[in-house]
Amino acid sequence: MEAITVTKLNTYIKQIFDAEELLHNIPVVGEIFGISSSRNVFYFSLKDESSSLSCVSFYPNLFIDIKEGDKVIVTGSPNYYIKGGRLNFNVIKLEKVGLGELYEQFLKLKDKLQHEGLFDEHHKKKIPSEIKRIGVITSKEGAVIQDIKNVAWRRNPMVDIVLYNTKVQGLNAENEIAHAIEVMGKYDKIDVIVVARGGGSLEDLWAYNTEVVASATYNCPKPIVSAVGHETDYTIIDFVSDLRAPTPSAAAELLTFDLSGKRAEMWGMFELLYSEVKKIINKNINAFNMINYKLFNVIEKRLVKEENNFNNKKYDFLNSCESFINQQYYDLGLIETTIKNIDPKKILSQGYAKIEQNNISVLSLTQLNKDNDLTINFIDGKIKARPIKGE
Repeated sequence: MEAITVTKLNTYIKQIFDAEELLHNIPVVGEIFGISSSRNVFYFSLKDESSSLSCVSFYPNLFIDIKEGDKVIVTGSPNYYIKGGRLNFNVIKLEKVGLGELYEQFLKLKDKLQHEGLFDEHHKKKIPSEIKRIGVITSKEGAVIQDIKNVAWRRNPMVDIVLYNTKVQGLNAENEIAHAIEVMGKYDKIDVIVVARGGGSLEDLWAYNTEVVASATYNCPKPIVSAVGHETDYTIIDFVSDLRAPTPSAAAELLTFDLSGKRAEMWGMFELLYSEVKKIINKNINAFNMINYKLFNVIEKRLVKEENNFNNKKYDFLNSCESFINQQYYDLGLIETTIKNIDPKKILSQGYAKIEQNNISVLSLTQLNKDNDLTINFIDGKIKARPIKGE
């Protein structure tokens, strides 16, 4: 048999579906999950207990009141897409017929755990104000752990992140998650635990809607932050955990101290403080200059006054000294005149003579010894004489 091209085969399959009248406008019942949209085209899956069917609808108004887990009857036709080799069920009509089985299970478990007190606020543990190490329970393969690292380390490079790798969906995922919570709860060096995964359908997130995960979360001695799915996704662990974050990235932001923002804030405070200090310094400098100017004027005036006082006292002293010296000169002149007046030579120069006998001045005849010679002193010399003996 000759080989045919892929396009030819896909075209043949499409023609079979299009030609079969029984496949047109078929009503199908199932539970909706995995809803997404792009340019007013809605994509979702319809499932029952054993199978799922990929669906597409070009009628956005059909989904106004539809959410994950709703049980619906859709009417449409299968369409085989030649280019992608993919079968979609094109939905033209959609009717809600009740809650889906998974969603009913979710509500029943939620009511049960709430009645048992697992959601009570007084049981919730306080998130530490200072966090040095964050434990993260998620898959090492997904983008979640990278998102948490990127956000946390951008805000605070000093925070440590410890990963416990687990399944996030599928067989036995809930037991792995519960075991990870128990193990991390015993690790003293972890400050807070984040249980995280990305968004998905109710079925994808079902591991976090189980009683075993809720019980492990409730009994964990460490505070737990739930970061499962997108902001609109709610799971049982969200109600039991100590804090719910709308996304894993939001959890990283809630638990980390923004050093860059704080650094900018502190720098702004420093600049403000520097400006205020500068104002105070300038104000004090101006005050100091004014005081210095006033003090200089006071000192200058005092110095001028003291200088004048000193000069006056100097002049008074000099005048006193001059008067004293003049008086001494005057007194000395009087003494000199007196000495001159009583000088023996001056007396002798006036015709007087000094008579001595035995080197003793003879002042009267009664002192005279007639037996000894006399010395007669004149201004220009002396002579010897003998007294005349007589009566």
